Amino acid sequence: MNNNEKGEFTRHKSGFQDRVTRGADSRFVVETSRYHLYISWACPWAQRTAIVRSILGLENAVSISAVDPVWNENGWTFTNASGCIPDFINNKKDLIDIYRLADPQFDGDETTPVLWDKKHQTIVNNESLEIIKMFATEFGALAKHPIDLYPQTSRSEIDRVIAKIYPTINNGVYRAGFATTQGAYERAYRDLFAALDHWEQELGARRYMCGDQLTLADVCMFTTLFRFDLVYYSHFKCNQRHLYEYPNLWAFVRDIYQTPGVAETCFPDHIKRHYYISQNFINPTQVVPVGPILEFTSPHGREKL
Repeated sequence: MNNNEKGEFTRHKSGFQDRVTRGADSRFVVETSRYHLYISWACPWAQRTAIVRSILGLENAVSISAVDPVWNENGWTFTNASGCIPDFINNKKDLIDIYRLADPQFDGDETTPVLWDKKHQTIVNNESLEIIKMFATEFGALAKHPIDLYPQTSRSEIDRVIAKIYPTINNGVYRAGFATTQGAYERAYRDLFAALDHWEQELGARRYMCGDQLTLADVCMFTTLFRFDLVYYSHFKCNQRHLYEYPNLWAFVRDIYQTPGVAETCFPDHIKRHYYISQNFINPTQVVPVGPILEFTSPHGREKL
């Protein structure tokens, strides 16, 4: 965890930012079965990539491994726990070893997601937003479900929305939960709920974040909101109100959850185990709550918007 002198949480930038493209002269060209995705089902950033992969039907084009939800003294590890998928590409036990295959001098904390190139035996990219944009724009020829999640005519608006929700909502919950001073926490808390109030109003008038079509902006919003009542409300002290107390936001989450390809990327048990056990500086007892009971499959009614 990184905090500045004001006790505010600051996030490190990703270290690998190459691109997969359709160009024949690209080092990382789109090819069937060439790439592998390392993720944690618990991580909202990693889940973004798993959702886009699943919605587009890229399972045969991009293979996947999923780490154990509990971060331990070795960092992210591969185990046989329920929902985990071993590293059958490089046969490593710890995700840090994947980073060191790409860069033997790597000495930081490994993060998910990681997009791995089997041909060059290296990491292409570990920034979730860049990976989902690559999946949406470059992998179309390999997609079983060629849904345009990043349409050319709407990209500036999609980018604007993603940039707007990042500091206040996506990272805002972490700014509240990881704050080490009262002032830092309260600033993040106010920003978060002001943003949620704003989007509660916006989503009362349209089905999706950028209009009447599902886009990458909805995926970016969903992974934070899906975790809100599961962990952020209590664990991160984001407790002004539950998500289910926002009629439009709660319906929006159920709508996205029920989109084909999304539910199978949702692992509430991994999410709760990761936050409540791994982050023992917040929850020193490491006791994992049994609840809450959330009905993500109940009718959402947003088809009418």
